[in-house]
Amino acid sequence: MTSRTSISFRARFFFAAVVSVIFVLTGCAPGGPPGASDEPSVSVTATPAPTATAVYKLADATGKAQNVRIPMLPEEANANNEDGVEAFARYWFQTLSYAYETGDVTAWSANTSPSCKFCTRLKEGLDSAYSNGRWLVGGKILTPSIESKYKPEAPTQQVIIQVVQEKIDYFEADGSASQPITVSSKSESVMIASFESGSWKVKDLGLIR
Repeated sequence: MTSRTSISFRARFFFAAVVSVIFVLTGCAPGGPPGASDEPSVSVTATPAPTATAVYKLADATGKAQNVRIPMLPEEANANNEDGVEAFARYWFQTLSYAYETGDVTAWSANTSPSCKFCTRLKEGLDSAYSNGRWLVGGKILTPSIESKYKPEAPTQQVIIQVVQEKIDYFEADGSASQPITVSSKSESVMIASFESGSWKVKDLGLIR
């Protein structure tokens, strides 16, 4: 992993327009008003036209990524068990990948303890990379292997994660390259997480190799 930013999720939004057709039948009853018709009258009420789909755009040398989908915490990640901490670890790295792509560390920071020094350095790198109009290209993170060392009575849990991150290009606000690229990487990390008030939080993170 690097100390500066990203993620690439394709955001797709689907919209449907529903048109309601209300048939109002007016019959001509004896003694009814003159001109009443035996033919049905049709009233059509249409909803507004579909809103244009927000199109996902990868970051490139011309600007930042657009319409990036925010990762959603899976329900299983709320459980204090082996599957829960593994699902949480996967989600946590997805939010970190999202932060690399967008510069938005909100979701990632919400699940990260200030005691995690490595995490603090990551955040400082991301904040710097996206300050004053700067942005990153690349840096998407994948976690092909996640394995917890879950112990039911332990106050914290260890999770071993294989982390693959694509290369990163850095750009200044004027579009010029700000520094040499960070090459793609493949590493193994250990996450220390604790279950607090019904949810997981990363307490520490380190590289194994």
